[in-house]
Amino acid sequence: MAKKKLKKLHAKDALEFFNQVMVEQPLLPFLVPLVLFAWFVERWVVPFSNWVPLLAAVWATIQYGRFKRRSAIEDLNKRWKHLILNTTPTTPIEPCEWLNKLLVEVWPNYMEPKLSKKFQSTVEDKIELQEFSLGCCPPTLGEHGMRWMTSGDQKVMRLGFDWDSNEMSVMFLAKLAKPLIGAARIVINSIHIKGDLLLLPILDGEAILYSFESTPEVRIGVAFGSGGSQAVPGMELPGVSTWLVKLLTETIVKTMVEPRRLCFSLPPVDLRKRAVGGVLSVTVVSASNVGRNTTNEIGIRQSSSGGSTSGIADNKVSQTFIEVEVGSLVRKTSTSKGPNPAWNSTFNLVLHGETGVVKFNLYELDSGGVKVTYLTSCEIKVKYVLDDSTIFWAIGHNSGAVAKRTELCGQAVGMVVPFEDIRGELTVTLVLKEWQFSDGSVTLSNSLSNGSHSSFDVSPKLQSRTGRKLRVAVVEGKALAVNGKSGKCDPYVKVQYGKALYKTKTLSHTTRPVWNDKFEFDEITGGEYLKIKCYSADTFGDESIGSARVNLEGLLDGDSREVWVPLEKVDSGEIRLQIEPIKSDFNGILKTSSGRVEATWIELVIIEARDLIAADLRGTSDPYVRVHYGSKKKRTKVVYKTLSPDWNQTFEFPETGEPLILHVKDHNAVLPTASIGQCTVEYSMLPPNQPAVKWIPLQGVKSGEVHVKITRKVPHLEKKTSFQTDASSLGKGHKISSQMRDSLKKFTGLVDEGGDTEAMSLALTEIESIQDEQDMYIQQLEREKAALLRKIQELGSEIVRTSSGPARMPY
Repeated sequence: MAKKKLKKLHAKDALEFFNQVMVEQPLLPFLVPLVLFAWFVERWVVPFSNWVPLLAAVWATIQYGRFKRRSAIEDLNKRWKHLILNTTPTTPIEPCEWLNKLLVEVWPNYMEPKLSKKFQSTVEDKIELQEFSLGCCPPTLGEHGMRWMTSGDQKVMRLGFDWDSNEMSVMFLAKLAKPLIGAARIVINSIHIKGDLLLLPILDGEAILYSFESTPEVRIGVAFGSGGSQAVPGMELPGVSTWLVKLLTETIVKTMVEPRRLCFSLPPVDLRKRAVGGVLSVTVVSASNVGRNTTNEIGIRQSSSGGSTSGIADNKVSQTFIEVEVGSLVRKTSTSKGPNPAWNSTFNLVLHGETGVVKFNLYELDSGGVKVTYLTSCEIKVKYVLDDSTIFWAIGHNSGAVAKRTELCGQAVGMVVPFEDIRGELTVTLVLKEWQFSDGSVTLSNSLSNGSHSSFDVSPKLQSRTGRKLRVAVVEGKALAVNGKSGKCDPYVKVQYGKALYKTKTLSHTTRPVWNDKFEFDEITGGEYLKIKCYSADTFGDESIGSARVNLEGLLDGDSREVWVPLEKVDSGEIRLQIEPIKSDFNGILKTSSGRVEATWIELVIIEARDLIAADLRGTSDPYVRVHYGSKKKRTKVVYKTLSPDWNQTFEFPETGEPLILHVKDHNAVLPTASIGQCTVEYSMLPPNQPAVKWIPLQGVKSGEVHVKITRKVPHLEKKTSFQTDASSLGKGHKISSQMRDSLKKFTGLVDEGGDTEAMSLALTEIESIQDEQDMYIQQLEREKAALLRKIQELGSEIVRTSSGPARMPY
């Protein structure tokens, strides 16, 4: 056996030597035949000579000696590194002056703008920021050198961090508390942060986790004013500097003080895409060794209160469950017994931005199913990488790190994460289903891309959003929460985008409703979210059963997006939406065939209403409608004591593309007017000069509809040419003048008689309405005048062209 092992060792050594020689001497295969030929010639000339094989043997011996020396040196280096990194806590200090020189070079043009932009987006949600710059003085890294430490099986770099800058400029507004009044402009003009930084490479160097070893030393210089020579020292308002230091220190402790770590990715390629949201599927599989520690803790609590110290009896096993938390979105598993509970619960969660934190809270439920006790927690962080991959990382055993990476959406990642305060581990499975980007592209999972094994990337060419509309269909819901008081669920959904608000129909006694209600919104630039609120109708007040928001960036013309949106602030519930962008074919300003620009206007006829709610004690209302179109406001007459009023009033507005909103109100002579619903009249998709008659349900109330006729007037498409003014248009001018005279007489009489304020207000509103109608009539006359002048000019040009032909030649 020993001889066989020795032969195998020699054969392996010879094979390695041969491979090394082939690498160093690539021409060896061509030299071997030449050597054999030379030996043949030598033996043919001198039969007893062997100089050629002797020289070949000497050369092979020299090469083998070099190979053995190189192997011995490499083996010694490996043993030395293993000895240093695994038997000693830290390596010798290494100088890193080169790192600071490099940092000084790249800080002003690369790192400072990127870090300033990132920090600015972080603090803008909390304060009103006016200026943000970290200055041109970078921090000093490893002033006294750096060294490597061993943490379990992982290597950690430790180096000093010292940032003492007097050139930064962070300016923001802060409200002053009593007895002071107003807002103060606070300027941070200096900062000092000193501590020890830990860098932990993960995923074979594709990313670095960084954090402070302990809470760093923080000082902030504060002034009030513009930050210049007239700035007031921060000491004049005591406590501000201390408050900012405390705020910054708490933020650092929560995010990047051991064992909390942040991640910096080092992708091989940069696709230059910014992720704005994602969909993450989380499966909570099981936990291990949680019952033993739970028993010990409960036993300690009982002994401290004078009870038995034996803990829970062997036949009583605690019940535990996991609460999954992402921001304000919370989901809860079912309960499971024993020290190794298994749940296998799957939830769909929404990420807002390119990073996210999934927190798992472990709770214990007592035997009676009443008392819930918080035990411990752990968390997993998710980050989008610029090469279109995704990194998951968490705190491992002995403050180590657990990290996984997926190259494509839809790939499952299994992670075993230890709990923070007790012994035990949590097993979860994560699947990143979708990343959404600000440039219009969407990376989908394999299941959503027709079974393809590569990610599906939509074209990033986002077309112009001017004039686009968004059609949102609230399709269905599932696993909705029931009303805590009545024990039933009568769900409906409110959808808000910008200032437009719509409501679906209410369905009775179901937790899986199917609405299939469609709404249209004018698209808003600037990253506006679609807000969803789900309610359960009840006689004594509707109860909220969840809310959510959906990011609408990156929608392309002709494409549709279908998503299941999990509801936040509740234990369960999802809403299915279909979102489709629609490009408007008609704008407020149109061009004629000759290239001239002509304005359009909106004609609105408020006909009637029905099923209005009763705002008065007698079971009726005194309804009227206030019309809001941009900055213009008009109102109808008041119809008393009815829930089905008839108005039949016409209003006209120059089209500006703004929302046309109707507010239905109840008239009161003494008390303030009460709102009995509102609605938005959509008009941008209407064909020119074709009226649309429709019933529009009122929002914010349980019942009520308004009957309207809406028309988009386009001058150059009218059947009757605008320059053909007839007696009817002249009669319209006389009618407006007579109405204005009558209204002025009525208002003068009310003033002389000392009438009530409400009657005078109605009279003024009537005068304003007539004045607006008069303005519209004047604009119409001006358009007709311009059209008539154009026709005259065209006719004159045609006459000149026909009359100025070539002179006739005499025959």
